Amino acid sequence: MRVEFNRDSIEVNGNEITIGVKSKPVDGQANKEIIKKLAKHFGASSANITIKSGHKSRDKIVEIV
Repeated sequence: MRVEFNRDSIEVNGNEITIGVKSKPVDGQANKEIIKKLAKHFGASSANITIKSGHKSRDKIVEIV
């Protein structure tokens, strides 16, 4: 998964998801917005989505159960 800032979007291309967020990457705000967008897109609960790696990176590995 790739994160782009200052853009509000979500694009799925095979195994790769590109998400645009408006939140700043401060105090985990961007990560929270990413989880909310993924939950809405996949119709899952936010509690079932975890960022496995890349908490401080634009590239992340996310688990949705």
